[in-house]
Amino acid sequence: MNTTFALGGDLEVHRLGFGAMQLTGPGVWGEPEDRAACVAVLRKAVELGVDFIDTADSYGPAVSEEIIREALHPYDGVVVATKAGLARTGPGHWHVIGLPEYLTQCAEMSLRRLGVERIDLFQLHRIDLRVPVAEQLGALTDLQAAGKIRHIGLSEVTVDQLLEAQRHAEIVSVQNLYNLSDRRADPLVEHCAKHGVAFIPWFPFANGDLARPGGPLDKVAAEIGCTPAQAALAWLLRRSPGMLPIPGTKSIGHLQENCSAAAITLSDAQYLALDALGR
Repeated sequence: MNTTFALGGDLEVHRLGFGAMQLTGPGVWGEPEDRAACVAVLRKAVELGVDFIDTADSYGPAVSEEIIREALHPYDGVVVATKAGLARTGPGHWHVIGLPEYLTQCAEMSLRRLGVERIDLFQLHRIDLRVPVAEQLGALTDLQAAGKIRHIGLSEVTVDQLLEAQRHAEIVSVQNLYNLSDRRADPLVEHCAKHGVAFIPWFPFANGDLARPGGPLDKVAAEIGCTPAQAALAWLLRRSPGMLPIPGTKSIGHLQENCSAAAITLSDAQYLALDALGR
């Protein structure tokens, strides 16, 4: 199994990344309770071999990007991907805004907060159905032409939306909710694998009855010799060669557990047993 993936064909990262949404306060709003601990988790992640960090300007808002800069700048081989297109008005409140001038402003502010001249992967957090896709992607391709972003990605899209977006820009990644127990994005996973587009599953852990203590996932994980979380991540990594899971945490212990999943090699029988649980 390949342990790396080349975003856009030229930006190679290890396939198990880190999602930085949790490095904020409750409701993804404001400062975390222990900022120093968040900085320590990020630095430990890189120490453990993580070189792909995913964030967004709306996490905090701004807080996650600022903590990433404090912890990792000048990054030294670490790819930081961020997003724009969701505005915040309070804890748990998210509003889609795809106006070109808004997206441009968001990019400029992310460049400043992250302390970079170019963002390696800039993702449209949501497609705004009130604004022509050509205008939303046009803002990003203009930024790309200006050398301010390297690659463009999307978040929470269908196959048809991806195809429409690709008429206006080269799309190197999509980021959708996807895990062992939520398989609604299966058609998109297959499409991305076929066309060399990275698939970044957010919320990569199984949930619900499948993941309850003593439940089906628990039993299969015990047979494999790992934790349920590790089994869920190992399944994702085996699911598609372009899968880039981004588990996030504020805990060093959970981080180490998650990173260890990259070393798990599932047999065909183990993979199929896990796959069957989600179907």
